[in-house]
Amino acid sequence: MKVFATYNIKGGVGKTSTAVNLAYLSAREGRRTLLWDLDPQGAATYVFRVRPRVKGGGHALVTRKRPIEDALKATDFDNLDLLPADFSYRNMDLELDDVKKRTRRLGQLLESVADDYDVVFLDCPPSISLVSENVMHASDTLLVPLIPATLSLRTFDQLNRFLADWQGRRPEVVAFFSMADRRKRLHRDVIEAIPRNGSRVADTVIPALSIIEQMVERRAPVPAFAPTSRAALCYEELWAEVRPT
Repeated sequence: MKVFATYNIKGGVGKTSTAVNLAYLSAREGRRTLLWDLDPQGAATYVFRVRPRVKGGGHALVTRKRPIEDALKATDFDNLDLLPADFSYRNMDLELDDVKKRTRRLGQLLESVADDYDVVFLDCPPSISLVSENVMHASDTLLVPLIPATLSLRTFDQLNRFLADWQGRRPEVVAFFSMADRRKRLHRDVIEAIPRNGSRVADTVIPALSIIEQMVERRAPVPAFAPTSRAALCYEELWAEVRPT
């Protein structure tokens, strides 16, 4: 089982769009795929037309009072399941703080479904927290969307410095530019000048396109409702760069 997490300390950079579209592409290729919406806002859950509720909330999952298998929901797409968001996830840091191995509990929960899925995507809330530390321990790859702007590069540098002192298995970090507009000189300059600092930067750039925003209205991934669009092709290129071999 390969675990990807769409993660950034900063919000509003395209994490959910990436998780939804790449999870769909993974499932479309025949991989048994799970998307866990860890953001209490539940945007990914909404896109997949699932009610944002887990019986017993995050507390039941973290304490294992409710098996993770009982919370799984099917989506409208073959091979793609969802572990929905719940508004109680806003307190998940507190729940994790009360359990043993508090930075590894989410990974332990995923181990219980390891035989059922080939690929898992974790759609993460923006922060550095116990939840994000759990995500880093559980993930094989962190997919880090970056808006081509100075503050976005600063948060990427913060993430790299945080992981430099990481104890245990370090996930691979794959950054990529999201919501990019090459008509803007700043965007072009930042894309060309990003320091690698030992991290991998994908060649694919996800452009700022209104069709990506339509995912919420259409309640579907872009490649599902606009398969020949430029946005769909860009997500396919990104998936080709990072997908399991």
